[in-house]
Amino acid sequence: MKPLTEQHLAIFRRHMVEIIDMHYDLASEEIGREALSPSLQRALMDVPRHLFVPESLAAVAYHDTPLPIGFDKTLSQPFIGALMIDLLELEPGARVLEVGTGLGYQAAVMAEMGATVFSVEIVEEFAEAAGVRFAALGHDIKVRVGDGTRGWADHAPFDAMLVTAAAPEPPPSLLEQLKAGGRMVLPLGGKEVQQLSVVTKPESGEPAVRAVMPVRFTQLESA
Repeated sequence: MKPLTEQHLAIFRRHMVEIIDMHYDLASEEIGREALSPSLQRALMDVPRHLFVPESLAAVAYHDTPLPIGFDKTLSQPFIGALMIDLLELEPGARVLEVGTGLGYQAAVMAEMGATVFSVEIVEEFAEAAGVRFAALGHDIKVRVGDGTRGWADHAPFDAMLVTAAAPEPPPSLLEQLKAGGRMVLPLGGKEVQQLSVVTKPESGEPAVRAVMPVRFTQLESA
């Protein structure tokens, strides 16, 4: 069989976005929107997802399914990953903290949308691998190894936060580093029952939490 070409991969990316659009249509009542934001759609079309999975899985990188990336972690199903970013409502220049870099795909998508991304990863091998990918694609994304529940105070406050693992409640340190008016998207719950949720931080008072839809993620690790 011939090897995949960039033209083939571009077709796969376009098909992936079409499937995400179908999910949006089907789940529009739950998620509160009917289509991807234009900026996110463009980023999904441009970022080479196949470079952010193990090489042996490159041919299936655009399938509508989570993919294993090592250390019992996965790259989220394209629809869920896109939805999490979309719910952040990012504007160009937004400062974003990502907790859980993995191999870097979602950080690359947010950077492609014009965000300034800082990403914390507890698995050193992932952080190193993601950094190599970012450099190759020309993305100035800052990555460090550490406990993501503590955030990254040196670069706070953040306009938005994306947490790619589940927690029983929003980590206090992250809320502290989130700007007033900012948004955090994360799965809330235990190992069995989780809700993808949007946490908004008001100028004063308690944060508001909106549950969007059921999901299943690994648990957020702390060091």
